[in-house]
Amino acid sequence: MREDGFIGAIEWAVAGRALPGQRVSGDRSVVLDAGGGSVLFAVLDGLGHGAAAADASDRAAQVLSENRAEPLDVLMLLCHRAMADTRGAAVSLAVFDTSDKVTWLGVGNVESRIVAAAPGKPAVRATALLTGGIVGYLLPPNLQPQTVAVRPGDLLLMSTDGITTDYADGIDLAKPTSELTAGILARHAKDTDDALVLAARHRGHTGTKSRT
Repeated sequence: MREDGFIGAIEWAVAGRALPGQRVSGDRSVVLDAGGGSVLFAVLDGLGHGAAAADASDRAAQVLSENRAEPLDVLMLLCHRAMADTRGAAVSLAVFDTSDKVTWLGVGNVESRIVAAAPGKPAVRATALLTGGIVGYLLPPNLQPQTVAVRPGDLLLMSTDGITTDYADGIDLAKPTSELTAGILARHAKDTDDALVLAARHRGHTGTKSRT
């Protein structure tokens, strides 16, 4: 599965695939125009594999689509309620704001990071603090979204645990996000799990029109 596009000046792409031998992946991505120049990104990893994992992720994706303008902690609670009779999922949410900041919140093991150009090779400038739990089964109290500053060209990367943790090493930030995500999936997807990676970046205030 591959998707890509622009929402305003935000360029994004997703690449994913099911566990080898499975027809359905439990990993999902969500990309939504949240209004006011903001874009909501989510990566969902349904517990386990197959149709039951996909059902949990699909429930959360529907909730996000219907409530995209809500704060991240409210969205996480709504996802938790919607998945109460499912396996549950690891969920990470991020709002990319065109005022050059990212606000993010994660429960479970879907990683989010900001990668920026640096001497020698790209550097991870920020990593989202993940809270233990399973959305739909055990939601931690007092969820606290974090906000980090970003600059045009910085890359937001979100990945399920089917992608090896060293995947950001040596990536070429000059490439389109569609090529970056395809390359990460090809080189760093594990053979033991569903896998998905999402990339997004602010291209600068150039008046780019939406293609989604």
